[in-house]
Amino acid sequence: MDRRDRLIARARQGFRLAYGVEPTRFFAAPGRVNLIGEHVDYNDGYVLPCAIDRETIVALGPPAPEAKVPHFEAVALDMGDMASARDSFALGGRITPGENNWQNHVRGVIQAMGRYGHKVRPARIAIAGDVPIGAGLSSSAAFGVAVALAASEYSGLSLAPETLAKIAQIAENDFVGCACGIMDQMASAASVEGHALLLDCRTLQTLPIPIHGSLAVTVIDTGLRRDLTTSAFNQRRAECEAVAEHFGVKALRDLDSAALLAEEGALDPVLFKRARHVVGEMERVEPVAVALATGDTAALAALMDEAHRSLAADFDVSLPAIDHLQGLVREALGEAGGVRLTGAGFGGCLVAVSAADARTAIDDAVARYNRATADLPASAETFKPIGGAAPIVLG
Repeated sequence: MDRRDRLIARARQGFRLAYGVEPTRFFAAPGRVNLIGEHVDYNDGYVLPCAIDRETIVALGPPAPEAKVPHFEAVALDMGDMASARDSFALGGRITPGENNWQNHVRGVIQAMGRYGHKVRPARIAIAGDVPIGAGLSSSAAFGVAVALAASEYSGLSLAPETLAKIAQIAENDFVGCACGIMDQMASAASVEGHALLLDCRTLQTLPIPIHGSLAVTVIDTGLRRDLTTSAFNQRRAECEAVAEHFGVKALRDLDSAALLAEEGALDPVLFKRARHVVGEMERVEPVAVALATGDTAALAALMDEAHRSLAADFDVSLPAIDHLQGLVREALGEAGGVRLTGAGFGGCLVAVSAADARTAIDDAVARYNRATADLPASAETFKPIGGAAPIVLG
C-alpha cells in the first residue's frame, strides 16, 4: 500500500467502526505549502502556494435508515477516540457552533453551503488525514475543503473550486474563529499537479506556474506547534487593516513601498513594520514565480532569505529556534536554493526550494540543529506538488 491507500483504508475502517456499514464514496483535499506571499492573502495580494501530497480523506455514506429527522453525522479519526470525536446535527434549521474546532469546521461548512442557497443531503462521514496539525501546512483548509467537496458532490451540486474554497473559509472565519484569508483553501481546492498556483486573492484568478524539473520542494518541520485562534494571527490582521484605513485604501494590496515610506513618520512604528513586510512580500511574488519556472536557484536563495528576515523582524511571527534552523539551512544551501518560514508562523515549518540534489545539504543542516536541540527535533521531507480537491475513484 502507498501513503494514500493506507489513508483511504483508515477512513474506510473508521467509517465501518462508527456506523456499522461500508462507505459508498471517498473524497480528498490536499494540504499546501506557501512558497512566497506570507500574510498577503487577507491583504488582497498575490500569493504562490502549491498543494502537497499530504491530504484529508472523507469517507461518505447515506444516513442511517432509521433516522426520522434529516441529520449530518461526522467522526474525526484524528481528533480523539471513536466515542469523543463524533458529532451529529440537524439539517434544515439553524446550525450552531459545537464544542471544538473540528466540529466547527464541519458545521461551518454545512451552514455556509446553506448561506449560498445550497441544500445539503443528509449523510454520514468519517474523516482521516495525514497533513501534520499545527505545522503551517493547512491541515484545517484540507479538512474544510474535503468536507465541502464531499457534501457538494453527494448533494449533486458540483460546486466550482473557488466556491468550495469560499465555503471552507467562511467556516474557519465564522465558526472556528480564525480570521484567515482565502489562500489556503484555494490552494487545496484549485491547485494543478506539478505547478505552484499564482493566486490573486482579490479576484481569485489563478495561473499555474510550472515548477522547473531541476527543483525540489522540501518542507522542514520544526516540531514547534501553534494554535492560530489563540495566537497573534488575528492581531496581525487587525494591524494591517489599521494601516489600510490610515491610507484610505481597501487593503495593503493598494499600497506601494514609496507611498508607505512617505508616511513612516505618521504611523505607529509597529504598524509601519507590519505594512513594510506585506508590501515588500507582495513585490517578491513575481520574481519568485519567474525563478521557480526557470530553475534559478540563486534568485530563490536571495528572495526567500529576504522574505524570512522580513517575517522575523517586521512581522514578528518567527521564533529564535526557527531563525537558527533557517540560518543553518541557508548556509548549507548557498546558492543552490532558498529557505524561509512558511505558513502563518508562531511555530510550524520552513520551506526550501532548491536543486533536487541539494537534499543532503538540507539533511545535514537539520541534523546539526537537532544535535543542539534534542528536545524538539526537526525533520525534513520532500513533497510532490499535486492537484487540488477531487473525488477518489477506486479500482
